[in-house]
Amino acid sequence: MDDSYRILLTAAVTFAIGSFISLLASRITGIIFGRITARTSTKTDDFVLQSIVSAIKPLGILISGSIAWKILPIENEINNAVLGLIKLVCLILIVRVINKILLRLIQRWALRIDDNSVSTMLRSLSPMVRALVWCIGFVVYLQNMGVQMAAIWALLSAGGIGAGLALKEPVQEFFEYITILLDKPFENGQFIHVDGVWASVERVGVRSTRLRSINGEIIVLSNSALTNGKISNYGEMEYRRLVHKLGVVYETPVLKMKKIPGLIKEIIDSTEDAVFDRCHFIEFGNFSLDFELVYYIPTNNYLRAMEAQQEINLEIMKIFEENEITFAFPTQTVYITEEKKEII
Repeated sequence: MDDSYRILLTAAVTFAIGSFISLLASRITGIIFGRITARTSTKTDDFVLQSIVSAIKPLGILISGSIAWKILPIENEINNAVLGLIKLVCLILIVRVINKILLRLIQRWALRIDDNSVSTMLRSLSPMVRALVWCIGFVVYLQNMGVQMAAIWALLSAGGIGAGLALKEPVQEFFEYITILLDKPFENGQFIHVDGVWASVERVGVRSTRLRSINGEIIVLSNSALTNGKISNYGEMEYRRLVHKLGVVYETPVLKMKKIPGLIKEIIDSTEDAVFDRCHFIEFGNFSLDFELVYYIPTNNYLRAMEAQQEINLEIMKIFEENEITFAFPTQTVYITEEKKEII
């Protein structure tokens, strides 16, 4: 038999035996792993082992093909190109399996964590983990193909500096996003006040946060603007403490002045969602006798709080009118004497 035919037959037999061994190994491994995973109640280990078993057969066939190819008397350039292609396909298979397993584990960790913000952060890291695995895989591939890595590392370093400068703001916003998820200054659905904006949080994004203002429009603020600003979060507020000043005219009799705290207390006690704290005559103002009223509204619902405050204000106006008590407003009295006509 001619040597070329003998070599070709040897390569074909090698490929066939290697493929058969790969199929047999895949089948045996699947049976063994199936018995192991049957003893556990979780499905994650089933997924991991199934992903590994599914990669054994194609990897074994590719390795068998590369061994068989090396037997053939092919020119170096073609030989290196084909072997490089086989290694590339093997790399893609391995990286895909690793990514599938890592992403499944991240998803499982996210589901097991009770904290919704932390689980959301873990899910948001999935694209970064996938990209990192692909980068490491291609670096290993290039090194295995004999590429001078010193030049590659220098190029990556220079590119990394340029990319770092170009992506400074997006990266900063991403870390501010992580800060929001971990520190929890607010959560989705909560009502907040920041930089003069009164709005409820609709969605916290990787780069920006969407707010729905009390007027109805969507307001988009960068995460850094939120974390660097002063945020008032009303979502976790158990009660509101309201402090008001009431001024009455100086002509108000002392008996009516004494009645005012009791009248206001009755109003607040009879109002739903309001708890009276105190009401005192505190000072002689420039144009009024001033009372300070303090009460609590035990709710974090802004609309209910405003309705309770409105009801209290209207009842105060009503009770003052019934008792002939006059509210003061800024005035200035001018006294003129008949003799000197002076303004005091």
